[in-house]
Amino acid sequence: MHIWIDADACPNVIKDILYRAAERTGVALTLVANAPLRLPRSPLIRSVQVPGGFDEADKWIEQQVQPGDLVITADIPLAAGVIAKHAIALNPRGELYTQDNIRERLTMRNFMDELRGSGVNTGGPPTLNQADRQAFANQLDKLLSRRATAD
Repeated sequence: MHIWIDADACPNVIKDILYRAAERTGVALTLVANAPLRLPRSPLIRSVQVPGGFDEADKWIEQQVQPGDLVITADIPLAAGVIAKHAIALNPRGELYTQDNIRERLTMRNFMDELRGSGVNTGGPPTLNQADRQAFANQLDKLLSRRATAD
């Protein structure tokens, strides 16, 4: 397993959880972003800077991901591509994207996009709170524990 992080929009507190998890479990992780990132010194943690542009990080991650890898993203189209490649997609709030829920998420995302395109202010997601951070950490631990059991 390799952990890929769609880092442009990933909250720093979630990145910190991932850094600690990588060190604890020995799982390599790569952050992909349009801008340079500050990372802790670790042979397990690296970053890739992709060219600026719409969805460049998403495209790069989708090209690199392998079956069984874990991708951290709030981007639903990227999550759909990851699932299609038999990898795992988890959002920073701890929601696991699956074959069973991704189509519904894509439909809702597209609907909201149409509303915004017609001028309706749909607002943004609520601020990441402690419960969200805990849900993410718990789901990440479950996924990494399954990996350890499979090895």
